[in-house]
Amino acid sequence: MTQRRISVIAPCRNEQAHVVAFCDAVAAQALPEGVALEVLVADGMSDDGTRELLAQRCAADPRFAMIDNPRRIVSSGLNRCIERARGEVIVRMDLHTRYESDYIVECLAALERTGAANVGGPWRAEGEGATQEAIAAAFQSRWVTGGARSRALDHEGPVDTVYLGCWPRATFDRYGLFDEDLVRNQDDEHNLRLTRRGAVVWQSARIVSVYRPRETLAQLFRQQLQYGYWKPFVMRKHGQAAALRQLAPGAFVAALALSLLLGLVWPAAGRGAVLLGNLYGVYVLAASLAIARDEGYELLLRLPLVIVTYHAGYGLGTLCGWFDVLRGRSPSPAFGTLTR
Repeated sequence: MTQRRISVIAPCRNEQAHVVAFCDAVAAQALPEGVALEVLVADGMSDDGTRELLAQRCAADPRFAMIDNPRRIVSSGLNRCIERARGEVIVRMDLHTRYESDYIVECLAALERTGAANVGGPWRAEGEGATQEAIAAAFQSRWVTGGARSRALDHEGPVDTVYLGCWPRATFDRYGLFDEDLVRNQDDEHNLRLTRRGAVVWQSARIVSVYRPRETLAQLFRQQLQYGYWKPFVMRKHGQAAALRQLAPGAFVAALALSLLLGLVWPAAGRGAVLLGNLYGVYVLAASLAIARDEGYELLLRLPLVIVTYHAGYGLGTLCGWFDVLRGRSPSPAFGTLTR
């Protein structure tokens, strides 16, 4: 009997603490009868023991293969895997995510019933410990993310972008691979490329996974700084943002900074900066109360600083990105190092 082959692709670098659990989770996926699995892990030249653990897994299970990713960024790792993949369907899975045992089955079912070019589940975050729990709760909230449907756990339907992704091989043949000029936002750019050309990106609430967000405010700030920085490069490529909400943090940080600077010579601008800051403070307090009401009031003291970190990091990163884009500069190497 001819088997249908599914390719799982995963980029990684220095993931010694997670790689074994990830491989076990993929190997434990409940696959339909007649489906064969291959797992391609693109390692970004890890130096913490990850490569040795991957080599052991590959030797023990022929379904697993390790691919070198000397550029050490996600987009190049994904592309090297896709180039080698033999499956008619390609499923992306990341190492910092926990998956239901029917994750791949539900991805395949969503492709079958929708005919979409890309499908995925909602971006569900959970944390351990007070700070990471607050970061996860803010991550999930429309008050912080501007109502992104990819964070709506019950949404079933078209979206502008989706967490991870599952594609028929034909999607990459038609629309191309990931943009290797992008250290971050390569998935958003690829999905924007699809939707601009009339393809459907579909989110299914039946595809269940759990993402582990950053553990500290410093890690969160660096992550959001990078996410914000790379957005203008995506916008320059396509002449538009994937969603207007992506512009809000940068606009707020710019307005506040400009008001503060003008306030040095024009008192009215200084009063405007105070008013803007106060209004944002009220918003952060209201958002914190709304999130705590749903997720637990024990998070309330941490939520304001978490929300400000999300917005300030993303907004400042966006301004730095526009500064380089408008001057026609190449992306800064300072924003090219992956963070965790």
